[in-house]
Amino acid sequence: MLRLALKMLFGDTGKYLMLVAGLVFATFLMAQQTAVFCGLMSWTTATLKNVPAPIWVVEGKVEQVNETNPLLDTDVARVRSVSSVAWAAPLYSGIQRVRLINGSFKIIQLIGIDATTLAGAPVKLIEGRLEDLRLPHAVIIDDLGVKRLAQQRGGQVKLGDTFEINDQEARVVGIADTMQSFTGGPYVWTTYERALQYTPPQRKMLSAVIAAPRPGISETQCIQDIVKETGLKGYLNRGFSWDDYTAEKPPAVQDFNTTTVAWYVRNTGIPISFGITVIVGFVVGTAISCQTFYSFVLENMKHLGALKAMGASTGTLCLMLLTQAVTVGLIGYGIGLFFTAGFARGALANEQPPFYMPQMVPWMVLGVILFICSLSALLGIWRVSRLEPAMVFRG
Repeated sequence: MLRLALKMLFGDTGKYLMLVAGLVFATFLMAQQTAVFCGLMSWTTATLKNVPAPIWVVEGKVEQVNETNPLLDTDVARVRSVSSVAWAAPLYSGIQRVRLINGSFKIIQLIGIDATTLAGAPVKLIEGRLEDLRLPHAVIIDDLGVKRLAQQRGGQVKLGDTFEINDQEARVVGIADTMQSFTGGPYVWTTYERALQYTPPQRKMLSAVIAAPRPGISETQCIQDIVKETGLKGYLNRGFSWDDYTAEKPPAVQDFNTTTVAWYVRNTGIPISFGITVIVGFVVGTAISCQTFYSFVLENMKHLGALKAMGASTGTLCLMLLTQAVTVGLIGYGIGLFFTAGFARGALANEQPPFYMPQMVPWMVLGVILFICSLSALLGIWRVSRLEPAMVFRG
């Protein structure tokens, strides 16, 4: 009977293709938009990923990494004085403008790190040596800066090329492989003292203090000691956690990635914009599937009535309809994910738009597609349950 159900489904080519097209559209829209949203949110925490440090210490009112209140330089010594801290280093992070030799201006994310320890330096260098950052006017740029800071369209920055930051020379001594920033500008690393020279002066210049705990002491305990002894705010730097974000009560020590993403979710229209698109995909997929499948059932009502007159139970007919709906759903889901993968390949190759698909996204989309198919099947089941076998002999 199930084979007969599939023959009935594939035999009506028009209805079958319409059902598949609706589910492909729904799958692609929901998966693609969710992945782009996750990619965009990952960009908001790019500074935390590009500046590897287990603990970030910031001013007490700071809620996210891209909007910090400056600290006093003496706060570095205060953090170092905490007994559970193994090391602590100053960090400058800010948006600046650079002027290229051809006169054009570009926006960059300037990072200033401790010249002695080089704590906070990029993990992976494509070219150059990290120690060369101590040379006069030396900077390290990321792989995005290789294109964005080129002197002419289509060109690339090479080691030894120069540009100006606040009318002061910056010479490229290294190229790093990093994550792109939320602002769209490339990352540029230099020493902390040189970053202060590149930046217009103000009374307080320190953006954050990065630190690590002593061996045998947990990061959570270390942060609690820092908060208790200095009055500053400490964050973990470990990656976004849904458990922390959805917890009824915030944990004693928060993760900076989670709080940053949560801030953008609460204070920007980005989730609403992407959420509406995902809802549109769900509504359109549901409408097309339900209407088309119900029409398919109505057109095959005489055949279903004949099967019922020959002894097929209502349960068997319902199982046939459910098999048809689930088959179409899995086919549409597979094709939709295939198109999503093609989009992802192009996005990753061009670095635009941001694309990151957590492992749970395909499963969530599959669950939604199966729900749509079940809803479509229910309409047909409701109609078949009221079917009179005698109707096949009428007319």
